[in-house]
Amino acid sequence: MKILFIQDTLINAGTEKSLLQILPFFSKEVDFKVVYLYPRHDLREEYLEAGIPLEFLDLEGKYDFWKGYFRLKQLVENEQPDLLVSSLLRANLVARLISFRTGIPLIGTFVSDSYSANRIGAKGVIQHLKFKFFWALDRMTAGIPKRYISNSRYIAESHVRTLGVPLSKSIVVYRGRAVPMQVWKASQGDVFRFISFGRLLQVKGFGELIEAFGKVNGKYPKSSLVIYGEGNHRSELEKLIEQLGLKDKVSLPGVISNVTEKLYDADCFVFPSWYEGFSGALVEAMMSGIPIIASDIPMNLEAVKADQSALVYPVKDVEVLAAKMMEAIAEPDKMKKLGQSAREEAIQRFEISKIAYEYEKVLKDFFDSN
Repeated sequence: MKILFIQDTLINAGTEKSLLQILPFFSKEVDFKVVYLYPRHDLREEYLEAGIPLEFLDLEGKYDFWKGYFRLKQLVENEQPDLLVSSLLRANLVARLISFRTGIPLIGTFVSDSYSANRIGAKGVIQHLKFKFFWALDRMTAGIPKRYISNSRYIAESHVRTLGVPLSKSIVVYRGRAVPMQVWKASQGDVFRFISFGRLLQVKGFGELIEAFGKVNGKYPKSSLVIYGEGNHRSELEKLIEQLGLKDKVSLPGVISNVTEKLYDADCFVFPSWYEGFSGALVEAMMSGIPIIASDIPMNLEAVKADQSALVYPVKDVEVLAAKMMEAIAEPDKMKKLGQSAREEAIQRFEISKIAYEYEKVLKDFFDSN
């Protein structure tokens, strides 16, 4: 079975990292290549080091769909794959057109709650119009893929409403991660260190996290917060930090390659996102054993359980988030047990070789039945 995996870029984000981790575990029965459209090469060297063949279509701008169509069509004619698998909107649209024209079956992926109310509400007028236009394109072409692999039950159900894709067409395969050799241990230092990471976007909830931390730091001055990542919301977050007088307590170091290693230097991981796919970052935190505080969005609750493997708070609720952060400082024994439970749960459910086997099985079962 020969497969072309098609995605927008090789940016250092959840979908791209997940494919990077899954493909090396595929059996030798699968011949694959990853095709990416636009010039973000963050993970290129890691893909090549993992032995994953790459093809870059070198498209310009943000869209350039026609050039993408012709270049991908030429590649498909040369490679003669049995199956296409696409991820993320721009790659999805181009791959669907290729599948429709060539007859090569396409498996789509649902990796995020793309059309959630929280996401729509965060858009300005012009952005909203563009968003609605591409939503319409997405919905018009959503029937072309023969199957969908969704990284969350909730996201599969959401796309029944937003794209009209029958639930029977979706199969859930969660994101996986390798089990780290290192296990989180409570620090012995005076400062309680909160950590988070992700793209610096409004919908990631870092504004609420900084506001909540301001309240926490007022009661526990020996506390700190670091948020790793980059994005277009940086300037707003920097202004907020300055307004709250937290410049010496909150840092935004940007993107680093070994961000998961920083979990072992912290005391609590906070995941405040308004919406997500099934988050690889949350799984990484669970695997480490660090105590976790997470927003109560449905995708998070498919990974962690309130007061069993994490503290959970209502999304966007600064007051409750601050209270949970104070609880994390005040009750270290409880938090340690939650972290241990989260690690055990993650190893059982999300270990990468198991997830890769499930993912490959979906593709093989489809191929064998057609």
